[in-house]
Amino acid sequence: MSKHTNEPPTPDVEFEPEFVTALKDLFDEKIVFNKVMGVRLTEVHAGRVSARIDMKHELVGNYLHNRLHGGVVSACLDGVAGMACIAASAARHMHEAPLQRLQRFSKLGTIDLRVDYLRPCIGEYFEMHAEVLRLGSRVANTRMSFVGADGKLLCVGAGAYIVS
Repeated sequence: MSKHTNEPPTPDVEFEPEFVTALKDLFDEKIVFNKVMGVRLTEVHAGRVSARIDMKHELVGNYLHNRLHGGVVSACLDGVAGMACIAASAARHMHEAPLQRLQRFSKLGTIDLRVDYLRPCIGEYFEMHAEVLRLGSRVANTRMSFVGADGKLLCVGAGAYIVS
């Protein structure tokens, strides 16, 4: 049965390839804004996900310095944190069928999002990581990072999400 605790799931939960593929398809293709930006999920674990976005001209916020727009950063961090919440919830309900666990996405919503911009986002590509710090019965708390191609931490974030 499902584990009812506020702690995030243990990282040893292994998702079925069917679940991982469906979650990536949801994030990469079905969330149209993600598709427009070009952000793609790269890793899915229980309560922890990663993604990547390549720099392109349409995403520039400061044309003088060719910097990534801050709204893109915020949208990317919000998106990966939401997927981390789905993965954490799915790991808690492994007794359900993979696609049934994915249906939990319909209940997900951002309650609060904070992004701290530490350095200008200039580079060829960027990676983002999100992890669930706490998964309650109604609310999940997350932290996120936005990293440049050179490995430098560019932005950090924290978010709260409704999960039920």
